[in-house]
Amino acid sequence: MSTIEFSNLITSHDSFLKQLALKLTKDTEEADDLTQDTFLKAIKNQDKYKDGTNIKGWLYTIMRNTFINNYRRKKNQNTFVDTTENKYFLNSKESDVSTRADVLADTEYIMKQVNSVDPNYVDTFMMHFNGYKYEEIAEKLDIPLGTVKSRIFLARKKLMEKLKDYRN
Repeated sequence: MSTIEFSNLITSHDSFLKQLALKLTKDTEEADDLTQDTFLKAIKNQDKYKDGTNIKGWLYTIMRNTFINNYRRKKNQNTFVDTTENKYFLNSKESDVSTRADVLADTEYIMKQVNSVDPNYVDTFMMHFNGYKYEEIAEKLDIPLGTVKSRIFLARKKLMEKLKDYRN
C-alpha cells in the first residue's frame, strides 16, 4: 500500500479519532493535538500495519498509548497549569524561610544517599521514575529488559535501606 493510500485510509477515520480524543482529554485543543500525534505515529509506523488488520482498532491503540504516555510525563513533571484566562501556575506556593531551609537540608541528605548508590542503578531508576517504560529504558541504555527490571528493583531496595531512618 502506498503512503498516499495509507494516509487516505487513516484520515477517513478522522471523526472517530477526534471523538475518542475528546473523551480522553476533555479539552478540544488537547484532543486536536492527540489526534495529530496519532496520525503522525501511524504514518511513521505504516510498515507495522498489515493489510486486513482492523484499522480503527490499530489507530485506537496508538491514540490510547500516546495519551497514557503523555499523561505519565505530565504527572511526573508535577506542574499543573490553570487553563483559565490568566494561566496561573497552581503549584507556585509561598513558604517561609525556615521551611525552605529544611527542604534544602532534606534534599541535600536525600541526594547524598541517592548518589551513594551505584550510578547504573540510579540512572535506570530515574528513567523509570520520569515515566519511561521498561522497554524504552532497555532500548536507550542498550541493555536487556531483565537487567532493567533488576536494576530498578535493586535501586528501590538500596534507597529504601539507606533512607529507612528518614522515612518516618
